[in-house]
Amino acid sequence: MAKELWHKDKTAIVTGGTSGIGFAIAQTLLARGANVAVGSRQPSADEHSLEKQGFFVGQLDVCQTPSVQKFVDQVRTEFGEPDILVNAAGVSVHHEVCGHSDEDWDGVIETNLNGPFKMTRACLPAMMSNQWGRIVNIASTAASTAVATHAAYCASKAGLLGLTRAVALEGADSGVTCTAVSPTWVETEMLRSSIEKMAKRSGQTIAEQRAEIASANPQNRLVQPEEIAELVSFLCSNLSPALTMEDVQVNAGAHW
Repeated sequence: MAKELWHKDKTAIVTGGTSGIGFAIAQTLLARGANVAVGSRQPSADEHSLEKQGFFVGQLDVCQTPSVQKFVDQVRTEFGEPDILVNAAGVSVHHEVCGHSDEDWDGVIETNLNGPFKMTRACLPAMMSNQWGRIVNIASTAASTAVATHAAYCASKAGLLGLTRAVALEGADSGVTCTAVSPTWVETEMLRSSIEKMAKRSGQTIAEQRAEIASANPQNRLVQPEEIAELVSFLCSNLSPALTMEDVQVNAGAHW
């Protein structure tokens, strides 16, 4: 595949890009020729290693507008205007609706929904001006269905689909696409943490809990981050100009 069909010299921002799905996406975009900036709320222990690989690494709290603006300005100085934005930063908490504190609820909504809005608001004008842009929001199958004890997560991801569609319409005549990718369970650090919490509640071992989650889809497996990264890479390329306003579910045949 000719490299120019992919991401040669494009500037890509990946939030949550130092771990999990975000890191897999960042690695794939870098390998396909993009200049990749990764942002994370907490300084990465591997920051020096990431920089040696060619990433720009910056501190980024997507919940805070000044942090978003500072990070995007740093990327502009380092690489130029952003062409690609992947909103992969996300958090989850385990509470039933009546057990939710305002703090926990607000934290999930701020990170998973308001964060992508603030990042998009900062990057979209330059994309529209340049008549080319790709925005991919990492949503979830939880946006279309639900599970008890994940109310805030489900609500945030459902809202993210609405944001995706609105941005897609606004950018349509300017060469800017906006899509969502909605995975089922993906084997990441966040999932492993969730498995530990669920195992404590259920009385199962971690291995038993992991197997139960894997068996919830017909493929009887956990999706791997690299699978999501390859899909996102395609959505961010010159191969998908008409693929916009869509929610692409990577569900292994499952509803959740």
